[in-house]
Amino acid sequence: MKKPVPAARAAYSHFLPITTRWMDNDVYGHVNNVVYYSYFDTVVNEYLIRAGVLGIEHGATIGLVVETYCSYFAPLVFPERIEAGLRVTRMGTSSVRYEVGLFKEGDDQPAAQGHFVHVYVDRVTRRPVSLPAALRTALEPLLVAAHADQLE
Repeated sequence: MKKPVPAARAAYSHFLPITTRWMDNDVYGHVNNVVYYSYFDTVVNEYLIRAGVLGIEHGATIGLVVETYCSYFAPLVFPERIEAGLRVTRMGTSSVRYEVGLFKEGDDQPAAQGHFVHVYVDRVTRRPVSLPAALRTALEPLLVAAHADQLE
């Protein structure tokens, strides 16, 4: 497996400050790996809600996570503040690949980075649907070209 290359802070266009919590730490004294995925989910959904394109309770279209990945470069610990950087590297017909970098507050290199893919589906039938125009418009400012040296 090819070692991933960390993407610097400048590679991300949207940031969300996240305060670690006492319960995020594990018995080894650092944020547990599963918590990183909740940070990923938090920054993506925060962006979509603020952009007005995610109707949590009644929206006709919802995004289901079908793929996740994370590389860890340095530990995060409570009580650190982190900054979750967000970008989009692919918009398909019904799917979006979000990439997230988790940075210790003020650091240029991520402590972790990864991605997840949403497939957008009809809330009732759970069948894939084309990305709504409003969602595409909201995600365009985050869209960057993926590079071969970044996460696959």
